[in-house]
Amino acid sequence: MLAQTGYHAGTSKGNAPMSNRQVRLASRPGGIPQAEHFAIVEVPEPEPDDGQILVRNRFLSVEPAMRGWVSTVANYAQPVGIGEVMRSFAAGDVIESRHPDFAPGDRVVGMFGWQTHAVVGSAAITRKVTEDDLPLSAALHVLGLTGLTAYFGLLDIGQPEEGDTVVVSTAAGSVGSFVGQIARTRNCRTVGITGGPEKAELCRTRFGYDAAIDYKSTPDLDAALGAAAPRGVNVYFDNTSGRISDVVLRHLAVGARVVICGTVSQPTWDPWPTGPRVERHLLVRRARMQGFVVLDFEHRFDEAIAQLAHWVRQDRLRYEEEILDGIEQAPDAIARLYRGENMGKLLVRV
Repeated sequence: MLAQTGYHAGTSKGNAPMSNRQVRLASRPGGIPQAEHFAIVEVPEPEPDDGQILVRNRFLSVEPAMRGWVSTVANYAQPVGIGEVMRSFAAGDVIESRHPDFAPGDRVVGMFGWQTHAVVGSAAITRKVTEDDLPLSAALHVLGLTGLTAYFGLLDIGQPEEGDTVVVSTAAGSVGSFVGQIARTRNCRTVGITGGPEKAELCRTRFGYDAAIDYKSTPDLDAALGAAAPRGVNVYFDNTSGRISDVVLRHLAVGARVVICGTVSQPTWDPWPTGPRVERHLLVRRARMQGFVVLDFEHRFDEAIAQLAHWVRQDRLRYEEEILDGIEQAPDAIARLYRGENMGKLLVRV
């Protein structure tokens, strides 16, 4: 029997209908999406049918992967269509349910899009958020895809061992900050590469990196990395590609593992970028380079979230989040991310 309710938290059900504000893709970007590629529209609040749930979004996620989601070329997901609501993970409250597994007041996270309200089926809901002692926003980073990306990318792909040196690019970012802290739970030496003195200081004092290199103010990145990792790099967690990675690859230790998580330094993949060849580094160091998509580990998300939440409660896993207020902030948020202006996980509160 379906659970049904007419209750809407924060709405005026039965009076004037509430509106749903949406951010839609207005035009296809050639590279990094900018504010002008989106439009904000206002439509009536949607009504759920049988088997559906109405969610009032509270936080919208901003991900580096969104650049690929609006690209002309499909990667692991079909591109968002022109005129469609921008694809996005979001966290919010169930305010009306016509599904037996969900009830008003449930906190949920899932692929709800950049909008204030979403009517979805159960397949769009990643999970109920049961960590009532932790902020709902955490479900979109440390207990969400960024935390899961760091967890599986480092532990399953990077396979760090005690005493290893782990180097992380964009080390103060939403994924990189977690990678360094998880590496420390394995008693590894951690070296973070980041841009700007404030972010380098954050790496050292907030996220516990043993060394942090500000690539923007370091005249000789090669020498700085050699000093920070004198025994070579056992695990390189690569969020950037490009010239930073070109330097790190020269310092690989024998048997090193290179984890390809992101390529934010590349503004476009058409034409295909060229640069130093990596084959010789991998050959002589007997190293392995592997890319991954966190959704490949979906069957193990519960395991990882439980462990990540445990580390947060122990203060062994700290996070920073930057929250932009208002859906009006969303159109420029992806570009802001690629400009490196955020400190920690970037979210939009609606």
